[in-house]
Amino acid sequence: MTRGTGAISVGDTGPEDLDRAAEVFGGVRPRLFGIAYRMLGSSTEAEDLVQDVWLRWQTYDRGTVADPAAFLATTTTRLAINVLQSARVRRETYVGPWLPEPVDTSADPHLGAERGEALGLAVLFLLEKLSPTERAAYVLREAFDYPYPQIAEIIQVSEVAARQLVSRARKHLRSGRRAPVTGAEQRRLLTAFVAAARAGDLAALEELLAADAVSYSDGGGAVRASRFPVVGAFRVARYVRAFSDRFWSGVGVRWASVNGQAAALLFRDGEMFTVLTVNGSDDRIDQVLWMMNPSKITAARTRDHEDGRP
Repeated sequence: MTRGTGAISVGDTGPEDLDRAAEVFGGVRPRLFGIAYRMLGSSTEAEDLVQDVWLRWQTYDRGTVADPAAFLATTTTRLAINVLQSARVRRETYVGPWLPEPVDTSADPHLGAERGEALGLAVLFLLEKLSPTERAAYVLREAFDYPYPQIAEIIQVSEVAARQLVSRARKHLRSGRRAPVTGAEQRRLLTAFVAAARAGDLAALEELLAADAVSYSDGGGAVRASRFPVVGAFRVARYVRAFSDRFWSGVGVRWASVNGQAAALLFRDGEMFTVLTVNGSDDRIDQVLWMMNPSKITAARTRDHEDGRP
């Protein structure tokens, strides 16, 4: 990008220039994190990537940058594509199901975007099936409403190819996901599921679950958790009831907004050990997500109250 009216003078890279660089970066940082998180499905990796972008921004010849926001978004996206390519290899050897890292969205429901697209856990889970460039194109278009010419420039493809990438991603997500319930209905299903799970109520659990419901437990080998998805309403209900007595003993629940949907944060002895949420359609639960890997759940902490309603 060449110098234009919006360019920042690099000057002598003194304190004033760095202060200005920090001001510009701080203004777009929420968007950069939002792009990185949707691309990687990991708040930890997204934070590391954004920090890398900041370090590069400090040392870059900023006087040549006509549009700092566009430049920083491009840098973030391209780095995320590179990180995702290596991350996919690591996730192939992950112990048990890999689920996205949940993040607290009580303060920023869109995480830097104008709308909360590509943020829900069900969508992030499906985005794992896409190629890195498909994922980038979809995130930039659906969450941040970038025009196709700019998407093409960012991911270094033709505009026609950018449109095709977004189209393929949309088709994949439509084929892999039913129409979701409203936020209010999702909260109702989660509240009812937690109550039935705590009570070990097999009949109530079966009534809540869709016939082909799937339960995923992400412990990453760090804690005891099922290493395989549990499939089918009857099997999921029996699975939840089987450990209800020991799992829920002494557990406190705090209701939270995680990835734009209601979640239950489970505490024992003052420590959060599980983020639990459900995804539903047609008044039934399709997915139960138990996020239990200690290294992946800290970003879901919120200020919400204990033992209240979501």
